[in-house]
Amino acid sequence: MKIRNKPLRAAILTGVFGAVIGMPVPLAAAPCMPCAPRAGQRNPCAASNPCRAKNPCAAMNPCAAKNPCAAGRVDPAFVTRPIGTEPYKGDPSKGDPVALITEGRDLWNSKAISRNNSMSCSTCHQDGTTMLQPDFAKPYPHFVQMVAEGSGKESITLEEMVQFCMLKPMQTKTFPWDSRELAALTAYTSVLQRRFKPVSNAQNPCAAMNPCSAKNPCSAMKNPCAAKNPCAVRP
Repeated sequence: MKIRNKPLRAAILTGVFGAVIGMPVPLAAAPCMPCAPRAGQRNPCAASNPCRAKNPCAAMNPCAAKNPCAAGRVDPAFVTRPIGTEPYKGDPSKGDPVALITEGRDLWNSKAISRNNSMSCSTCHQDGTTMLQPDFAKPYPHFVQMVAEGSGKESITLEEMVQFCMLKPMQTKTFPWDSRELAALTAYTSVLQRRFKPVSNAQNPCAAMNPCSAKNPCSAMKNPCAAKNPCAVRP
């Protein structure tokens, strides 16, 4: 049987082929989905969303400033002890190794080891525990996320970690591999490591300063559309 009415024939073909190949079928032909969105239909609650406005805390994030560790990538060769070299062994006549630890503590707190005398190890790590990840307690060498992201090294020794920090947060040069300074700072960092007690749920160093952490400004506001979902009870 031929259908001579061209518009009717086109409508039937559209529905048939659309159903077969997955094309959208006009909603008027889908009476079993009374809650399906219709062309041009808007969410009736969109305009009254009390949290739709700009995040009131975005501009006040105290951690939004540039991360001194984020920019640039370190050549892993710069933070890997060269083959054939040895670390400074210490001099018993100078009271080593106790003297090395004391010197290392002074270096830890000195801004002179950074670029432009801008920061010290204690600027970030203060009492030797602040902003340290739980894996700091693990014996070195081991995986450190910051090092992997910043250089591609999957494992690093403690003295290499010191050198990495000189390049990244400190933004300066590494110590000579056979230097007393590197040995001293590594020795003192080792003392801090032995004292370090990791916290399983280590806190975000900026969490306490987040002006919005105490209360979600929108959580107490009643959802104007929560009373009854017109489609909730329908199949």
